[in-house]
Amino acid sequence: MQYVKIGSSELEVSRMALGLGFRGQSSASEAERLIGHAIDSGINFIDCANKYQLRTDAADAHGSSEEILGRVLATRRDQLVITSKVGAEGGPENEAGGCSRENILREVERSLSRLGTDYIDLYFLHRFDPVTPMEETLRVLDDLVTSGKVRYIGCSNYQAWQVCKALWLSERMQAAPFVCVQNNYNLLNRHLEREMFPLVRDQGLGLMAFSPLQVGLLSGIYVHGEPPPPGSLWSERREEFEAVFWGETAAVVETARDVAEQRGVSMPQLAVNWVRARDEVSVVITGSDSVEQFDDNRAAFDWELSEEELARLNERFVEMMVW
Repeated sequence: MQYVKIGSSELEVSRMALGLGFRGQSSASEAERLIGHAIDSGINFIDCANKYQLRTDAADAHGSSEEILGRVLATRRDQLVITSKVGAEGGPENEAGGCSRENILREVERSLSRLGTDYIDLYFLHRFDPVTPMEETLRVLDDLVTSGKVRYIGCSNYQAWQVCKALWLSERMQAAPFVCVQNNYNLLNRHLEREMFPLVRDQGLGLMAFSPLQVGLLSGIYVHGEPPPPGSLWSERREEFEAVFWGETAAVVETARDVAEQRGVSMPQLAVNWVRARDEVSVVITGSDSVEQFDDNRAAFDWELSEEELARLNERFVEMMVW
């Protein structure tokens, strides 16, 4: 496994992070087994959030993923770099207010308690809060860094201008700056390349890419013109599937399938490897549902796409991109 420093931080992490937005695990023990297996496979970076929970949990059972991770941390804290997030739970209909001073102070204590640790290595704002003044948010995050409850801070699902504004304000306020951004990036969603990638390069930020399979569309189980397999995620969203899985999207998926078959790897491996190949991407977050899926994703870090393969994959994208 390859390791890298996250942005300007001193955090040295595996280039693959295990995401704990559990979907396929049927029990906490199964989830703990997956985490332990990932660590034994060389993964030292675990991505979590106060909102993540097992699929089988009650709708209001927030934090169950943190509790599961906490049981692992009890014996392996010194082996791991962990993240958590705050902000997606605040405001009317969860749209705003989650990045207020009051909410962040309350939620960080809840996260620390569930995790059973006295510090979080990298604490993310889960989404942009259009209501709370950014100065208020950055000041409370700086207070958490100063107190030692949080080592570094970052943001998730922000647009480039929002990140840039936060960095400017942090400098003006002499507050701890973001060291990392976390966004969706894959063969079917490359919008980061327009503004976020240049910002990341210019400011020396780390970038964690989530959803390398674009909600399973690049998993290899979906074929254009055929219904989603029974029991799959998209089988429950058939109308939405038919609206997105056609035209250039389907063409990109088929190109990826051809390249994967010619190389003799799975489509998930190909999709993860393609994301990893970008210099701007520090870490790829994979949300494996099983040990077998994890091992397949992990194998994507053992080989390199050729220049010809990259050109073929990128050429298909150029035809479909609309800014």
